[in-house]
Amino acid sequence: MKAVRLERYGGVDVLNVVDVPTPPPGPGQVLVQVKAAGINPGEAKIRDGSLHARFPAMFPSGEGSDLAGVVTQLGPDVTGVAVGDSVIGYTDNRASHAEYVLVEAGHLTPKPDAVPWDVAGSLFVAGVTAYAAVRAVAPAVADTVVVAGAAGGVGSIAVQLAARTGATVIGLAGPANHDWLAGHGVLPVAYGDGVADRIRAAAPTVDAFIDTFGADYVQLALDLGVSPVRVDTIVNFGAVSEHGVKAEGSAAGASAATLAELAGLVAARELEIPIAATFPLADVRDAYRLLASGHVRGKIVLIP
Repeated sequence: MKAVRLERYGGVDVLNVVDVPTPPPGPGQVLVQVKAAGINPGEAKIRDGSLHARFPAMFPSGEGSDLAGVVTQLGPDVTGVAVGDSVIGYTDNRASHAEYVLVEAGHLTPKPDAVPWDVAGSLFVAGVTAYAAVRAVAPAVADTVVVAGAAGGVGSIAVQLAARTGATVIGLAGPANHDWLAGHGVLPVAYGDGVADRIRAAAPTVDAFIDTFGADYVQLALDLGVSPVRVDTIVNFGAVSEHGVKAEGSAAGASAATLAELAGLVAARELEIPIAATFPLADVRDAYRLLASGHVRGKIVLIP
């Protein structure tokens, strides 16, 4: 099978698509033929070594967590899954950017027919991260919650999940994404100089803040009077010890049950996962170049 491999830390040029043996499923595992696999900013940071202290790589390394596909083989002691099933899932082994991937059976959930492959294959990391971040700040009907990076892969889902609670949601994003945000029940506010004043003009009080971007957004949240226990960042991990904010993300939300809930919302057309672009597996470098360019609404997906 063909799979993405990297032999060292570096830029996109270290990503290669090579032929590797198709792995046999072990106990509790299934082999999935990958139909779609999303890419994520965290993978780029692992690849370039930025997260070596937190998530070290062992070379040669594969890549990718998100996946959707069709079950082709079952390992021993697998129940609840059958060959031919269409599934959504995830792997913790940096391996989904490939034609086939081994997956723990407990990391899979059925793919609803109404969920397209590209959406299904990009749902896990961004979806469960957004789910955990919204849960961490606990928005309620009378609250106002601000989401920084509101049009990105995680932010575009977080604003919708937050809005489902009945809270007023302010989304920080560039003007090109304001119409999309407004169409999803979100008050769009431009980021950049003067953003604090624009937020205050949109809402007299801010009760919760989700930072999906980094930079100085945790400090902005605190300057706006948000209690640290209602600030969640998925980027600025140093702010946890410095300010007492939360950093609940994909690890806190990772489960097949959460994935099934999100897939159900997508199937019911109650949650949209914007797809910015799709690329064949062979063009994985171009996919990450687009991701690095920034200002991408939603998800970028590989189609093996």
